[in-house]
Amino acid sequence: MHSLLGSLFTLAARPWKGRWLLAVALLHTLAAAVLFAPQWQILWQRGVFNAVADDMDLGAAVWFLLFGAVLALLAWEVTALERSQPAVALRPMGWCLLALVLAGVVLMPVSGFWLVLPPALALLLR
Repeated sequence: MHSLLGSLFTLAARPWKGRWLLAVALLHTLAAAVLFAPQWQILWQRGVFNAVADDMDLGAAVWFLLFGAVLALLAWEVTALERSQPAVALRPMGWCLLALVLAGVVLMPVSGFWLVLPPALALLLR
């Protein structure tokens, strides 16, 4: 048991969390393109500007895509911070990611939120 715990702390100390989050962001963006293909077509047909209006399906497509972009920005920051900052500096990020994962999993258990759990926990263990 002691060696397993030591291995977890060793893994958590390595700089992989930002790259993991970037991979999740890329998957999220690709999923947005594929899952919402009909909505993107409607958006382009409407001329993009103010095309969403009160259309909930278009709004969901746009937010799904934008969340991927925000997650990518977060991933780049985590990558830079985990290479240059002490572990204590990344713990608040770990807590925030864990809160996001827990909220997402409670609201949508069958979702990609589970993919953010490993780096969130690793940031807390680092």
